[in-house]
Amino acid sequence: MKTDAPATVGRGAIAGLLENPVVGMAPWIIFSLLVGPGRFEIAVALALAATIVLVAAGRMINRGSSWKLLELADMVFFAALAVVGAFASEGTLRWLETYAGEVSNIALVVIAFGSMAFRVPFTLQYAREQVDPAYWHTPAFLRTNYLITGVWGLAFLVAALAGGYGDLVLHNPDNIWTGWIIQILAIIVALRFTAWYPDVARARARREAGLPGPDPPSLSGMFVPLAGLLVPIGIAVLIFDDVWWPGVALIVGGILLTKALRQSE
Repeated sequence: MKTDAPATVGRGAIAGLLENPVVGMAPWIIFSLLVGPGRFEIAVALALAATIVLVAAGRMINRGSSWKLLELADMVFFAALAVVGAFASEGTLRWLETYAGEVSNIALVVIAFGSMAFRVPFTLQYAREQVDPAYWHTPAFLRTNYLITGVWGLAFLVAALAGGYGDLVLHNPDNIWTGWIIQILAIIVALRFTAWYPDVARARARREAGLPGPDPPSLSGMFVPLAGLLVPIGIAVLIFDDVWWPGVALIVGGILLTKALRQSE
């Protein structure tokens, strides 16, 4: 007898992915990392295409899903940039190529901290679609979403400051540190925290309620993957940077730090 169980499982996995706030930030991440001199049009096109695909997929697969603040911001921001870029003068286009990455990062900082100020952290809309309504107003659930939203706000603030330093002080948008490494690391730290902290919150909530369960994941467990990333980053620095010793320091530091964190778990 034929069964549609694999299709159902696959559909459920895709639906769960689309309910993750990281997916809503994907167009912003794509844009902020790609935009630069000579790359404005392609960065906007890819970010807008990603927005349309994700929003359409969300409406088709999660038919009961509500519109999210981040989805609306995605559509308005990148559609507006596409229109402006299409009719911009050469000087305006050069300005956008240089500073649009910082503008997008600052926009996300405003969205993150603005949503917290209005007591609706943007991750809350996604989390409510994955959690029983009985938990929606519990302190642990709300605290988790405030923390995750705040971490994302800080990550994009770091990315904006790094990009701004590269553009305004170094006058080099493609500097490997300010244009790539610092910005990518900030996003990866936020991604890791988003994956790690909910398990911590659930374990603590069970402990506070006197229920049996595993201990909260250790802080070192969060940082082990991040420490491991220092090695490929160091290799990239050796290949693309003019100064060799920071690359060697990152490789050695990544190996030693990963070993130390694993021993402390």
